[in-house]
Amino acid sequence: MRVAEREFVFTGAARSKARFAATALRVGRRQPKLVLAAHPNLAPLVQAMSVIAPRMKSIICTHGIEVWEPLSPMRRRALRRATLVLAPSRATAELLVSVQGVAPQKVRVLPWGLDPDFETKLSAGSGAELPENFPKGRVVLTVGRWLTTERYKGMDTLISAMPRLLMQWPDLQLVMIGSGDDRDWLEGAARESGVRRHVHFLSGISYQELSACYAASEIFALPSRGEGFGFVYLEAMARSKPVIGGAHGGAPEVVQDGITGYVVQHGDPEQLATSIHALLSDPALAKQMGARGRQRVDNEYRFPIFAKAFKKILRELCEY
Repeated sequence: MRVAEREFVFTGAARSKARFAATALRVGRRQPKLVLAAHPNLAPLVQAMSVIAPRMKSIICTHGIEVWEPLSPMRRRALRRATLVLAPSRATAELLVSVQGVAPQKVRVLPWGLDPDFETKLSAGSGAELPENFPKGRVVLTVGRWLTTERYKGMDTLISAMPRLLMQWPDLQLVMIGSGDDRDWLEGAARESGVRRHVHFLSGISYQELSACYAASEIFALPSRGEGFGFVYLEAMARSKPVIGGAHGGAPEVVQDGITGYVVQHGDPEQLATSIHALLSDPALAKQMGARGRQRVDNEYRFPIFAKAFKKILRELCEY
């Protein structure tokens, strides 16, 4: 696997959990100094490795909503025994302590950074053509999975806000990019709201087409209540778009309310419509917010910044 200038060689387990566990335990017999697990569900396996390699340090990465509710007793116990637990936001870090019972001194906040290839991919996508069915008019863009299990992302609230907005902005279009089993439900919500002709569902598009969609949009919005961090907000901010996110979880740590965009209460179409209206009616303000968002990404969320912070954590554990 190649990432930017680095090439990695890795061993997979052909989707076999048993083979994966056996491989991890064999690695444990080699007495590793440090093991990193990329998801809290892997914590019990890391704990099993530590029985074989008692001097081994461990880092468990968490992401957000998967640790906002109590894990199973086995996973929670294993998570607590890790040397360090990483969280992408203060909100998730606080829930690791209050919900999962992880000791505060074991929790470290490490915000994610953009893909190291982001700028290269962005440059490659400049000048790309829009998907065939991309609408004309003023566009609000949202990107995310359409899953029954992820209705917390608030895409239905975006649809519910459209009737209020169309009274003043009759050429307004909502473009939803994603895929999943909940498309029929969202299309039904658009029909019931009387805005089906103004809501457009795009799936299976290329990265270049996605970049073109961002470029052709005025506003990015995802009024979610379940983002542990909100990586998609970073990608929109890096493209100089004003962002509307949910006033919940890690989103307000990324989207600065009134500075790089707005944060709104989940499930409140009136507040969401008011925020979109403010940006549509003042393009200069929207442009300023987009520029401030881009500057914030450059200052805080580029990959080298993440890499520097992560290397520091690795050094601390390896030298301890």
